[in-house]
Amino acid sequence: MESIENQLTFSLKEKIKILISMLEKSEEERYKLQKEKLQLSEQIKLKTIAFEELERRYETLKLAKAILGSGENSHDARIRVNRIVREIDKCIALLNH
Repeated sequence: MESIENQLTFSLKEKIKILISMLEKSEEERYKLQKEKLQLSEQIKLKTIAFEELERRYETLKLAKAILGSGENSHDARIRVNRIVREIDKCIALLNH
């Protein structure tokens, strides 16, 4: 009887050791994944900033080409310039109040 209890106790201890080992490995993996997630989030932020800068530069280039061009491009340029002038006028009006 005592031998069976010892075997059961030993078996239970071994299973607990295995579970603890699995838990530790899972925690290490979770830590690594969290660290990777933070790195990827930072990369996304940097890429987003770079993308916004490129978009802004592209819009500026389109405007410059429209100003230099003729025909329908010059019409677009006039519309954009008028919009910018209106925005500047609004800013000046707000500063004067």
